[in-house]
Amino acid sequence: MTAPVATLAALPGVSTASGVAAAAEHARLTGRVLPVRPELRRLLPSAGLRRGSTIAVRGSASLLLALLAEATATGSWAAAVGMPDLGLVAAAELGVEVSRLALVPRPGAEFTAVTAALLDGVDVVAVAARGAAPQDARRLSARARHRGVVLLSLGPWPGAEVELRCEAGRWTGLEGGHGYLRERRVRVQGAGRGAATRPRRADLLLPGSAGAPAAAPPEPVRELSLAQEAG
Repeated sequence: MTAPVATLAALPGVSTASGVAAAAEHARLTGRVLPVRPELRRLLPSAGLRRGSTIAVRGSASLLLALLAEATATGSWAAAVGMPDLGLVAAAELGVEVSRLALVPRPGAEFTAVTAALLDGVDVVAVAARGAAPQDARRLSARARHRGVVLLSLGPWPGAEVELRCEAGRWTGLEGGHGYLRERRVRVQGAGRGAATRPRRADLLLPGSAGAPAAAPPEPVRELSLAQEAG
């Protein structure tokens, strides 16, 4: 099982986090659902990352990183392929245990081979959707299903069981034209196939004021004055 992971270092554009080879020894069947933060559970039909599933995340790299946070914090290994702009500082602020995250920022023509090898060795593989042709994407999903690995796609992915779409959010923190951006309120819509056909929705702070995602408070109800009602 360790061979596919060990060969990654020889491929062009590959860099891995320390100790990735040891991830190949991680027991696959220590739970069929990997945990996610509580505020994200309602978006997923299994209330977590079901092993063998493919989940597409649209509109937010922060949401994708947030999905990795709880799994890596509780001992699972993850990898990110084809995301050269992924920020480790931002990942850590969102709760990702970066010492358990392998990075393959520029796999080039080896995208499919690198992703397939990682599917043999870690628990969650996050990929940039633009890296795979449709037929390769379907083969990678089939491999993830067979290996019991979660495949996360940043962008649309053919045959994904679940798709999470993050709508444009509203930042807060700038008071009177000065200050710092503190948090962003977004709405995430979830849909998919099978158990995920029922639409799901969550209002989140992504990031929250402390960096990690948080449930967004209810929007204040605007009361109309008598003059406005009369007008």
